[in-house]
Amino acid sequence: MAVGRASFTLGERLERGLHLAFCMAVFAFLIAPMLIVVPLSFNAEPYFTFTEGMLSLDPDAYSLRWYRNVIGDGEWRHALVNSLVIGVSATFIATVLGVLAALGLSSPYMPSRQIVMGLLISPMVTPIIVSAAGMFFFYSELGLGQTHLSLILAHAALGTPFVVITVTATLSGFDTNLSRAASSLGAGPIVIFRRVQLPIIAPGVIAGALFAFATSFDEIVTVLFLGGLDQRTLPRQMWAGIREQISPEILAVATCLMVFAVLLLITVEWLRRRGVRHANR
Repeated sequence: MAVGRASFTLGERLERGLHLAFCMAVFAFLIAPMLIVVPLSFNAEPYFTFTEGMLSLDPDAYSLRWYRNVIGDGEWRHALVNSLVIGVSATFIATVLGVLAALGLSSPYMPSRQIVMGLLISPMVTPIIVSAAGMFFFYSELGLGQTHLSLILAHAALGTPFVVITVTATLSGFDTNLSRAASSLGAGPIVIFRRVQLPIIAPGVIAGALFAFATSFDEIVTVLFLGGLDQRTLPRQMWAGIREQISPEILAVATCLMVFAVLLLITVEWLRRRGVRHANR
């Protein structure tokens, strides 16, 4: 029997109200500073503050000029292409390596699994500037400094731990009897992975790949160390814009990146729920 709203006691209502107020305060603390960027990106004036017209909701105080400037600027387009090329390439490498590592870690015959797992996720806990400095000296010695390849490999190393964690978590609920049954029917390891394991762990693989892509797409420290003018990505272009010329174009790009992040989180949540529904069948 469902409990109606009227059946809650005064104490329970107060507790629910305090819980809701606390959640709203946390939401405001985390999100409010970023949401300010959105209306400022539509400012018709080249300022980083709210004008009197914006505060009075004057339509003439709002404009899409900064979005049009970004679209028409060759440097921003070049940075976007670099971010996409490096991000997609790094995500592919990170996904392949992460899935292979997760399959090995899920095996009961894997020795020293905890130590190996700690080493694989170490890029997540190591300060990024330490990793970037090490990668700079390493790839410079190989003659790969200021190349797209060095950035792709560096971003792949940073994104692989996310794939390892998500796929390992997905494999923890995998029924190994399915693999044994397929093996008893004559299927080899590749066939078992492609026909049995991959369809089940696909939500975890895709979620890990999305996190790896987001890590590459937002990364700036390694780009500062390893990238040159030809390897300038969107975050690097935004950094240069802040240092060289303050323009609301940066706010327009930041707004687009926030929209992209929201869509990414929605996709990850959809994949998580899909995986839960699939596991409960």
